[in-house]
Formats: sequence, structure tokens, C-alpha cells
Amino acid sequence: MLTRWWPRLLPGMYGGSTHPVIRVGHAVRTLLADESTGPRLTELAHGLGYWAARHHPVRILAPVPGADSAAAALDAVPPVAGREGGFPTRLGRIRSLPVWAATVTNPAEAHRRLTELVTAATHRYATHGHGDATMLVHAATAPNAVLRTLPALPRPLWVPSLQAAWTASAAVTAMYAPAAPVRYAPPGTVTPEEVFERALAHGDEHVVKLTDTALDVGDEQALAAALRAVELSEPLR
Repeated sequence: MLTRWWPRLLPGMYGGSTHPVIRVGHAVRTLLADESTGPRLTELAHGLGYWAARHHPVRILAPVPGADSAAAALDAVPPVAGREGGFPTRLGRIRSLPVWAATVTNPAEAHRRLTELVTAATHRYATHGHGDATMLVHAATAPNAVLRTLPALPRPLWVPSLQAAWTASAAVTAMYAPAAPVRYAPPGTVTPEEVFERALAHGDEHVVKLTDTALDVGDEQALAAALRAVELSEPLR
């Protein structure tokens, strides 16, 4: 089921503000970590169905010069001209994105580059999350959902998965990045477990999702990004 639908759905990762691929990534991670039960397979099917229902490809975009690293390539993303409107409206305004990792052909290298992208996008939230506390979460969580799914996919699908994840992360960056970054506050002595407890106590689902991704990355700036999400977002509890 996953192998059949994944390549068909990849071009429309942007539908539903990338929530469908995030749901699929969580379902796949659960199936890979534990036995395949009926409810877990049903959740995967629902995630794929949700993705199909919200499938939204982007127009052919003009390439602009990028950079060697994912972090520098995200810095090179040109912002969209208008900031009013929701996700679909802003998505339609994107005309160009930087080239990054376009020459990758090896699946192992695709995995490495995707890991780099997740790290860069998570780190970037610590300094740029104020552009939109909720929507910029997806610049990191969407590629992380793809990264979590790779082990369940045939290796020939890893390179196109990297390319789709880059376009999604860069598109979110183009739509919501602020005019200027801020300096992030180091997390100090707080542990990853304590950061996750703060996210759960906060209650906002996007804060929890970013924190989940930040714990995958696992370094100081990633934890700072999670705490920044807690700070910027309205608590639900």
C-alpha cells in the first residue's frame, strides 16, 4: 500500500499544509517500531487517504542559485511577494526556489541530505520561528516525516523523496519566514525529557510536533527551537 501510493502522492505534499505526510510519517514510524496491528494499518490507510484528498502539486518553479548546505540553501529562499492569505493562497505565489541537492542520485546520500535538511530547518525555527509560530513548524516536521518513512520504502524512492521534502520545506520558508532572524537563547541545563514535558503541558499540537522532531535532532539548538515554539505559541492548557 505505502509503496504503491507514496510516489503518486509525493508531488502533492503541500496539500493540507503538509499535515497528510506528517500523519503518514507517524503511522509508518509506529509500524516500524512495533507489530503491524489492524488499527495501526488502518491509521496508515487513513493518512494516505487524507493525503490523496488534499493532494496539491505546485506549479513548475524557476530554479535560483542555492548553496551546498541545507542551512545556507534555506537562507537563500526568496520570500513570496504577498503575506496575506492562507497556505494555499501563499503557495500559489511562489515562483522560484533555490537549487539544493539536485545532483544526488545515491539513496544513502539522499538519506544523509534529508537528515541534514531536518536539522537545518529545526535549527532555523529557533531564530526564525517568529515569522509564523505555527506554520514554520512544517518546514521541519514535513521533511522529518519523509525521513521517518524512508526505511519502509524501496531505495529507488529515496532520492525523489528528498527532492519533494526539500521543495516542501523551502516553500514553507518562502511563505512565512520573517524579515530578519533573532538570536536564540540556549536551553541551558534543561534535559530533552523536560523540554518534551513542557511541550505536552503547553498542549498545542504544533509545539508538540516540533518538539518531537527537535528530540530526533537532539542538539542544543534543536532544544532551543522547541522551547522557542513553547514561548511563541498560545497555550491550550
